[in-house]
Amino acid sequence: MHKRILPVIALGAVATLGLAACTGGSGSADGATDGEGQELTVWIMKGTNPDASAFYDAVSDAFEEKTGATVTIEEVQWADAHDRFVTSIAGGTTPDIAETGTTWTAEFADAGALLPIDEYVDAESGLRDDLVEGLAVAGTYGEELYGMPWYAGVRALMYRTDVFEELGLEVPTTWDEIVTAGEAIKAAKPEMMAFPVPGDAEFQVYPWVWGAGGEIATLEGDTWTSELDSAESRAGLQFYTDLATKHGFSSAGATTWRETDLSDAFSQGNVAMMLNGSWTPNALIEANPELEGKIGAATIPAQDGGVAPSVLGGSHLSVFNTTKNADLAWEFVKLMTTGEFAEQWAAETGYFPGVASAMEEALASTDPLIAPFAQQMVEGGASVPVTPNFGAVQAKKTTNAMLQSILSGQKDVETATKEAAVEMTDLLNK
Repeated sequence: MHKRILPVIALGAVATLGLAACTGGSGSADGATDGEGQELTVWIMKGTNPDASAFYDAVSDAFEEKTGATVTIEEVQWADAHDRFVTSIAGGTTPDIAETGTTWTAEFADAGALLPIDEYVDAESGLRDDLVEGLAVAGTYGEELYGMPWYAGVRALMYRTDVFEELGLEVPTTWDEIVTAGEAIKAAKPEMMAFPVPGDAEFQVYPWVWGAGGEIATLEGDTWTSELDSAESRAGLQFYTDLATKHGFSSAGATTWRETDLSDAFSQGNVAMMLNGSWTPNALIEANPELEGKIGAATIPAQDGGVAPSVLGGSHLSVFNTTKNADLAWEFVKLMTTGEFAEQWAAETGYFPGVASAMEEALASTDPLIAPFAQQMVEGGASVPVTPNFGAVQAKKTTNAMLQSILSGQKDVETATKEAAVEMTDLLNK
């Protein structure tokens, strides 16, 4: 059979990194890449699309029809993927193409394992401007694009429409309006948390930093500097933590919550407003049919209005420099990430495509659980600092520890942000 879906088998022993790009593509008379007799290996993470077999068959057939080449798509468990990538990079056994999470692309590019794809993107009319900005930023390292945006999800404001309708509340468009709505909910429904602040949910924090005009970290030359202790960032973090410590919209227990705990509390009817991902509404309704028609979504307000940026979660498709035919690899990447297959993958997974043109239907949708997330992604999709070292920041839980120290009353915002900025700066520059 010319295509198959396989689990990735155990990889070879670690060897010294010594990779060289082999870009021996050849063109046909009509300008298309001639891949007759060639085969590509592609790694895709397992679980994002639970029933991907039909999709893989369709994209493989289309690729073979266009290029004459075959493709083997291998599924990798997310939990095992990073270690397997590291081992394969060291051993020179990487696939031609792989799905790389947005926080991994810079790491693998820094290791010298990926090919830059700028020349391919720029050769496609209009494609560069069509890339969703936050995903393109996350896929760029050293001013070169190594990850082609494929799909993404984004966090926005979710709320209980029945509660808002009962109390005659408008959806907040500024931070002051969040407090106004929260106070009304707290007074009328003291059994509900108006706006919980989960202490172990890093990506819930950054919209408030950005919404006040702050930054996580900035790069000057080769040096990163955390900006969590800037006046703007502190204002955002003060507002966010005040939702719990000053206004009483949260609970002490939420100090250790992850996003999954927040979703559970929402589904149990204990939460009126929260930030959560575009991938959650349908899952919440499927698990709790009584919530049908009771969930609304809106963009996250910036301090005085407009859209506060929110971290895009998602993936790129990257070409590894062990490929024997980079031109052919790009043809497959383009097929997967643009046009009908980008739209089909998004429809089947509940995520959004990585190119704006494939989001036209979502942006035009009147579905209250689709359109606001699409708007958030296009107008306010953002990336964490694009550096291989940001993984060390996440492993150390610098942001979460800062947040929890404020929520627990152990430190004030000024002290907590000063210490977190020092730690983050150190980790980013190691």
